[in-house]
Amino acid sequence: MHLNYLALAVPLFLTFMGLEYLVAQKKGKRYFKFNDTVANISVGIAERLLDTFTVGLFYFVYDYLYRRYALFDIKASVLLWVALLVCTDFIWYWYHRLAHEVTVLWCAHVVHHQSEEFNYTVSARITVFQAFIRTGFWAILPVIGFPPAMITSMLLVHGLYPFFIHTRTIGKLGILEYILVTPSHHRVHHASNPKYLDKNYGDVFIIWDKLFGTFQKEEEEPVYGLTKPLESNSFLWQHFHFILEMLYSVRAARGWRNRLRVIFGKPDNVDPAARTVLEENFLLRNRSITETPKLNNYVVWQMATTLTLLFVFLLLEYYAPVFIQVCVTLLILLTLINCGAILEQKRWVFYLEYARYAVLCFALFYCWPHPSLVTLAGLVLATAIYYQSRLREEYYRLVYGYTRT
Repeated sequence: MHLNYLALAVPLFLTFMGLEYLVAQKKGKRYFKFNDTVANISVGIAERLLDTFTVGLFYFVYDYLYRRYALFDIKASVLLWVALLVCTDFIWYWYHRLAHEVTVLWCAHVVHHQSEEFNYTVSARITVFQAFIRTGFWAILPVIGFPPAMITSMLLVHGLYPFFIHTRTIGKLGILEYILVTPSHHRVHHASNPKYLDKNYGDVFIIWDKLFGTFQKEEEEPVYGLTKPLESNSFLWQHFHFILEMLYSVRAARGWRNRLRVIFGKPDNVDPAARTVLEENFLLRNRSITETPKLNNYVVWQMATTLTLLFVFLLLEYYAPVFIQVCVTLLILLTLINCGAILEQKRWVFYLEYARYAVLCFALFYCWPHPSLVTLAGLVLATAIYYQSRLREEYYRLVYGYTRT
């Protein structure tokens, strides 16, 4: 069988997350919060899922640039692999730094910094928007002359290292602190303390920060998250809030020069009042959230099922027809939106179940196109609509532990 063994990264990373949780518990440290962990893993699931559709495109870009514009004919060797690692990390430093210093780039990167905790689950907070932007930066590598196969292999290795620096369970690492980006260095990067802001952009090597004046060693205890905490578990809001804030500020700015300054200047140019206005219009925050065991258990089961489905989907992606791939993608994304909405205890979350039901029916009909299936699906839907009020009450009772009508 032609399996995609990169799918094994899912259980591998989950194992390390579990081990870190056990170590933290043994030390008596509360490094994990339920809502925060669910939000982090949800973002990671979406990125890994959508990556199946974009990785081929990225390779095509590298291959196209290499064949048409390569300056040198580089062949793989030990020294050139080392050179590629150094070049990749150098480009990452500047991508990462500009992602903090340019508003339109920060729109994609801000998701990675929303967590108010710092553990391995935070490393999963990567969006497909970031993947596109990073590819634009790394596109210089095939132009230099590095073959696409070398680049994609290096990006896999280079992308693995940052996972292990998102932790509080590892202290300072002696002499390695002078060479590599360590957990201590990266804790500083994720902190919102004034002295830690916009520091330690390196991914593997810390030398770039020391060369370009952005290094800061860990001294006082870091406070994690954004300088203005997001305070929302919404999957969609986490992805799009800053894009909306930027657009709001662009619309409010007078003159094209000021509008361009908002987009391509520093994120500080975004109107600080924008989020409050947008939250009132779009977020509709529930101020009376009561966390219940039933709610948490329901979310845990959904996340466990989604992770299992993601693993199977990635492992067997070469055998899944395009239509089934689209259905699985929609089903997983709807479930992630559902989990975020449940944590916010939204009333509209019940109606999201109709969308999940429709996607599931389309997928089943594709696999078994029999008229009886359409009839059965229609009867179930008609019954659900007829008894909708009663079903909604029961749904809220089972999920939230009480009725929310």
